[in-house]
Amino acid sequence: MSKVVQFFRESGAELKKVVWPSRDDVVSSVLVVVISTFIVAVILGLLDWGFTEAFRAIMR
Repeated sequence: MSKVVQFFRESGAELKKVVWPSRDDVVSSVLVVVISTFIVAVILGLLDWGFTEAFRAIMR
């Protein structure tokens, strides 16, 4: 048996041992990522706007 065939057989055996998350777990994890990304984007946007306005005020 070649090493390539052995690799794929062993890989298949390992994948059968994996405990895959349920659909509900995946959906809730995706929601957490999307919401936290939105929150961070809003915070960074506000900081950018604030610093831009501060520098404009200083440069006048």
